[in-house]
Amino acid sequence: MTVVEAIAIVIHIILSLAVVALVLLHSGKGGGLSDVFGGGMSTSSLGGSTVVERNLDRLTVIVGVLFGISTFGLTILLNN
Repeated sequence: MTVVEAIAIVIHIILSLAVVALVLLHSGKGGGLSDVFGGGMSTSSLGGSTVVERNLDRLTVIVGVLFGISTFGLTILLNN
């Protein structure tokens, strides 16, 4: 295993843990782990999403895309 492969695997593991954590922070129909951190207060009668929820959505999409790219990169890197 080369240094580049080891670095790519470590980055992939970090991204996978980040995706899991970010998805768990989202509140579903019955709430989620975000309620533990005060996310339950955002269920007001306004009906719109707050800035925090939109930023969490954006961050989740970005990390998910990076995870997908790292998956393809690892596939190419490790199959050579």
